[in-house]
Amino acid sequence: MKTKTALIAAIAENGVIGTGDDMPWHIKSELMYFMRMTKGKPVIMGRKTFETLGGKPLKNRPNIIVTRDTSWHHKGVTTTHSLEDAMNTARSICAETGCDEIMVAGGAEIYKQALPFADRLYLTEIHLKPEGSITFPPFDRAGWTETKREFHKAQDGETADYTITVLEKV
Repeated sequence: MKTKTALIAAIAENGVIGTGDDMPWHIKSELMYFMRMTKGKPVIMGRKTFETLGGKPLKNRPNIIVTRDTSWHHKGVTTTHSLEDAMNTARSICAETGCDEIMVAGGAEIYKQALPFADRLYLTEIHLKPEGSITFPPFDRAGWTETKREFHKAQDGETADYTITVLEKV
């Protein structure tokens, strides 16, 4: 069975995914969805995204960090220096553990590089148009089939409603 590559991202209506050092929304229930979907699967992310998430490895999943800085290391994560190396590391982990999906969790440059290889997109559409300089790369939805669409009303303390969408490559 082929190991699938999936991108998982929360994206505002205007394409924004971040402000540089933070996410422009607070949605605990969406974060819980992210944690459920990535649990037990290798998660690839760039160093800046890792640091934005608090600089601590995500629990119960192998963390693979991509950085150009050859001197950067962090306890509890695997450091790689290209997306290709990260993908090879993740495939090896899946071969050892039996997982069937690699999760790519950002940031913008990592998404851009990984998008051509993705089999599935887990996109949370945040119903806001915040200011922000970091955006999800554009892609042609005609090449994808929507397999899930689920609206969620903002809970107490959350800043926006959102819709979970899953797309499969045609």
